[in-house]
Amino acid sequence: MNTFFQPTPAAPLLFFGGPYSNLEALLALLERAAEFGIPDRNLLCTGDLVAYCADPQAVVDVFRARNLAVVQGNCEESLGTGSDDCGCGFDPGSACDVLSAQWYRYASANLDLHSRAWMRGLPAQIAFSWGGRRWLAVHGTSRQQNRFLFASANKAQLAAELPQDTDIVVAGHCGIPFTRRVRSQLWHNAGVIGMPANDGTRRVWFSVAEERRESIVISTRALSYDAESASRKMQGEGLCAYAEALLSGLWPSTDVLPQAEQTAGGVPLAFDPVHYPEGCGRTGARASNLFNSEVESI
Repeated sequence: MNTFFQPTPAAPLLFFGGPYSNLEALLALLERAAEFGIPDRNLLCTGDLVAYCADPQAVVDVFRARNLAVVQGNCEESLGTGSDDCGCGFDPGSACDVLSAQWYRYASANLDLHSRAWMRGLPAQIAFSWGGRRWLAVHGTSRQQNRFLFASANKAQLAAELPQDTDIVVAGHCGIPFTRRVRSQLWHNAGVIGMPANDGTRRVWFSVAEERRESIVISTRALSYDAESASRKMQGEGLCAYAEALLSGLWPSTDVLPQAEQTAGGVPLAFDPVHYPEGCGRTGARASNLFNSEVESI
């Protein structure tokens, strides 16, 4: 039985990924949730609480104090078990791999033993029912915690990662939001709140799922927060490459991205709501960013 996430049916769900040690973004998100009337028990994070930014311990403390639901990401697994690296899945020697060594050392040095033990006990995935649908929350995929799946993934790749007993998968890890329909199922990535989505803006991303009549409506939403303060703290700790990314909206390295996502870098994202099941409403993305929220059937 799932005891990690038991949302009330009386309120929407709020999904988000990758706080990445960004305390300012996390607090801004919690303020938005309160404005929407969404209780803490209906918030679900897809993992990687601790990464690039300056407040690893403070971010974990907020999650624990408010008992927020979170899937174990590769960062939680690595920090919890005392691994030498983040387990992000970067190619050895790549720019992402080299840059990760710095922030991972900082995060590891600034996280207490109680937090590490808590991370070890987090679930690798969370299955739950809400709105008459079967949901599964994962970090990368249900089969591989650190697998990167982006909007440009082909149909077969997505289909292989969608369990047959699930209607909607909510995933994280890749850092860029998107939604794809595969047959009668939905793959949804809410994006992350700790780092911009490489779209040339300071905005970060989360999503809200609402039940409307016979459908689920998922809205991918932008979040603005005090990026300047978060960046200054990072610069003070020597985390300069990603400190600049908070302000420029562009990642310091894109070697993890497929060609389609690299080409789309610097183009501001925008999304229309996604209705599930198909035929219950308009589904897709605005034309200027079509591939970022591609919806299709196979």
